[in-house]
Amino acid sequence: MRLPRLDRYVSQGVTLLGDLGRPGGVTFAFSERAGGCSTGEFQGLNLGDRCGDDPAAVARNRSLALAALGAGGLEARLVNPWQVHGDRVVEVLSPDEASVARAQAQAQEGADAVVCVAPGVPVLLCFADCVPVVLACEGGFAVVHSGWRGTVARVAGRALDSLLAASGCDASEVRAYVGPHIAGEDYEVSPELLARFSGEFGPAVALPGNHLDLARAVVQTLVERGMGEDMVLDCGVSTPRSTDRFYSYRAEGGRCGRHGALAVLGV
Repeated sequence: MRLPRLDRYVSQGVTLLGDLGRPGGVTFAFSERAGGCSTGEFQGLNLGDRCGDDPAAVARNRSLALAALGAGGLEARLVNPWQVHGDRVVEVLSPDEASVARAQAQAQEGADAVVCVAPGVPVLLCFADCVPVVLACEGGFAVVHSGWRGTVARVAGRALDSLLAASGCDASEVRAYVGPHIAGEDYEVSPELLARFSGEFGPAVALPGNHLDLARAVVQTLVERGMGEDMVLDCGVSTPRSTDRFYSYRAEGGRCGRHGALAVLGV
């Protein structure tokens, strides 16, 4: 069995990529940049609040994205980490206000993955080339930001371990969705970094011309933790080649907005 391709659809004027089958009761999507109210280099639905955009525009864009996801009105419960390219995982284990506030505070201290088994708590992580991963199982999900440092630290594996412990599911019951990111043919790195990845994850991650298949390393991490590779779906979009739909830090000279990976349980 292989997972079906993601659905591309428009909701509330926002274009999303997601699985409309809501695996495990999880509604999730990767946002595109169409729509929104940001202007200039942030043009479109910029969801990142640390890239220099007008905070009011970002807040409006986030409200639009949550409404499109079916989580309108839950802005105050949003868990959105300060992403630090590490391997820290924040857990949301209960929907009560104190638990949500605690998770929000922990996320703002720095984290690159959020695991949630609480209904009605939306999660957002932001991207502009790094690998977004959504893990979904019955009654829970994780959203992961995996840049090269986080990938070496196996942040996706740590998130999977945390999700299994929180949900009681087995790794074989989890689905993984890899969102738009800089694909290997577009990701040239130093020979030293490529050698490091080849040593960590094997030669399959190394492509000709010092190009690195970062998503391949992320998938291998999940498979090593017990997931079946046929339960991992890569949407197949490379951000530097798709700046009409997604933001790309590398292709846009280091100043751009951020698209998002959003998820919520039970809406």
